[in-house]
Amino acid sequence: MYSALKPLALVAALSLSCSAAFAEVKAKIGHAMPETHPQAAAMNKFAELVNTYTKGNVKVQAFHSAVLGSDEKQLQAVQSGTQELYIGTLAPLSAKVKEVQVWDLPFLFANEKEVYAVLNGPSSKKIFQAIEPSGLVGLTWTGMGFRNLSNSKRSVTKIDDISGLKVRVMTNPVALDTWKTLGANATPMAFAEVFPALEIKALDGQENPLLHMYSNKMQEVQKHISLTNHVYTPVALVASKKFWDALSPADKEGVQKAATEAGALQRKLLDDGNADVIAKFKAAGVTVDAIPPAELVKIQDKVKPVMSKFAPQIGEDFVKGFQAEIATARAAK
Repeated sequence: MYSALKPLALVAALSLSCSAAFAEVKAKIGHAMPETHPQAAAMNKFAELVNTYTKGNVKVQAFHSAVLGSDEKQLQAVQSGTQELYIGTLAPLSAKVKEVQVWDLPFLFANEKEVYAVLNGPSSKKIFQAIEPSGLVGLTWTGMGFRNLSNSKRSVTKIDDISGLKVRVMTNPVALDTWKTLGANATPMAFAEVFPALEIKALDGQENPLLHMYSNKMQEVQKHISLTNHVYTPVALVASKKFWDALSPADKEGVQKAATEAGALQRKLLDDGNADVIAKFKAAGVTVDAIPPAELVKIQDKVKPVMSKFAPQIGEDFVKGFQAEIATARAAK
């Protein structure tokens, strides 16, 4: 009887082994943007592409509107392996990974062409290498947009108009120093808290990309937008190292391909959306002001000491390499 059962036991064991080898991997990707934002559409596409390119081995579910927590909490969760994927700013890592702060230096870029060249270039790859010891695997960089200033008090068309405005800024030293230098009362705050703070007038204003503002209904609590384009904020799609190391080589390739394509889609959706968002703001009763060129030069000159202060902290050689990539893109026809 033993000899008759032995082959059956072997078949059963092999069957279990095969099932384990092809077990479906479930993963969550979270981010802060609402479902109306291009990033949400891109992440829904990412989940679809992952399923396709891994032949169903990896199933990703996208969670929008910060339902998994703030950027900082989600990054911590991905680092610890309790969340598999995240897309958003890497600013919460800036204290440990100084290179991340380079994106917060003011007035580096003239247009999206320069930004995208750098996002695809060696400096951005170096940042991904620098975050690896934090338990993160960088999959792709994509866009979020040039940041602009909004407020509920007055039109801002010159440097003196900024003085005294209580402006929410990201929790990083470069952003804080930039706005303090311009005379604002710079207030760090998690983005989830910003809308209610603006609603009760605990804050006068905030600064973010235009599509980001519109998707988060800033037009309901802000009456003035100034087209400063002072900083370009990219976002990174990163994976937990714990999750990544558990994938087969073929599934890693599929997830990476999906990330790259979803990132390219997000850039296109942002570029398309930026074409008409100003008209949407105006239709909602928001005054949108351009900054006269002479005044913009004054603002840029005023914040030059921020570059001088933080470049050594970020790394002089890294900053020079970053600027060289921008110069190369600017010179390209």
